[in-house]
Amino acid sequence: MDAQLTNAAVLERIHEQRLIEGVEHMSPAYLEGMKRILTVSADTELVSAPAYLHAARSAPNINTFGSAIAIIQDELGHAHIAYRLLRDLGVDTEELIYRREPLKWKYPYAFDVPLDSWYELIVANAFYDRAGYILLSDVYNSTTFGPWKRALIKVDKEETFHLRHGEQWMRKLAPVTAEHETLQNAINWMFLLTVEWFGLPDDLKKHTEQLDFGFKGKSNDQLRQQWMSTAVPFCRELGFTVPAHYDDATKLWVVDCTFPAAFDEHEKRWLLEEGQISWDEVMKRWKKRGPKNAEFVETLQRGNKGLARLLGEEVA
Repeated sequence: MDAQLTNAAVLERIHEQRLIEGVEHMSPAYLEGMKRILTVSADTELVSAPAYLHAARSAPNINTFGSAIAIIQDELGHAHIAYRLLRDLGVDTEELIYRREPLKWKYPYAFDVPLDSWYELIVANAFYDRAGYILLSDVYNSTTFGPWKRALIKVDKEETFHLRHGEQWMRKLAPVTAEHETLQNAINWMFLLTVEWFGLPDDLKKHTEQLDFGFKGKSNDQLRQQWMSTAVPFCRELGFTVPAHYDDATKLWVVDCTFPAAFDEHEKRWLLEEGQISWDEVMKRWKKRGPKNAEFVETLQRGNKGLARLLGEEVA
């Protein structure tokens, strides 16, 4: 990369509606920002595989298990795309995937809380994959990084399948009283975790290069609003209760309960009775990671470490 390339030169290329095709078109700030957003995307796709597999084992039959495995296969493919782009940007992806400590992985905290049933898996498809679809669709439509834009054509279509899988199963089970109650229990803890998914509110956001350089087109709060605009009506259509409503005066979707709030990750329960907490406290929970962080990362790294031992190589 030309070490002298400035942010102004990059912005000029963008304003001329020319895509950034490689490191030769990037300033140091653009490069580091792209590495950051790609790492979050790649890690999120990859860690979803053990997270979903954990729940897929409780699938009601072989056909439903096969559907879950197909989703997992897609997620692995999406992760491969993002890590490959990182490698093209000079990142040592072997080190990134197989040598990184679990606490240093970058993905939404929600995946650290185990999905322990088929019901929780399909709500995850309807909620988490909806969030992923919204995020990546925004990147696909807006990103100035050409290789990622082209790669997301495939990813965008497959994320739609994951979302529809969750929606169809929820529609199927919602009319049955016992099933409805079980799904509601999952919604009770997973809804707010997905509201958190989009990150800090805009006024607290630390990294502005994602919008400045056009990595994506919408801010965290705008994406959060887009998610609620489809997730809340969908849940209400099926008779589920969610703590959010649309405010006609502000033209915004509003969370009805205490938010942000403390979360008991072992009981899967929001401690709303304790009152509102700060986003700094939420950040501490995110950085501490959740109960399945170490296990899921170990699952992803185990095969590589086992091969290294067979070859007599030192394993950290």
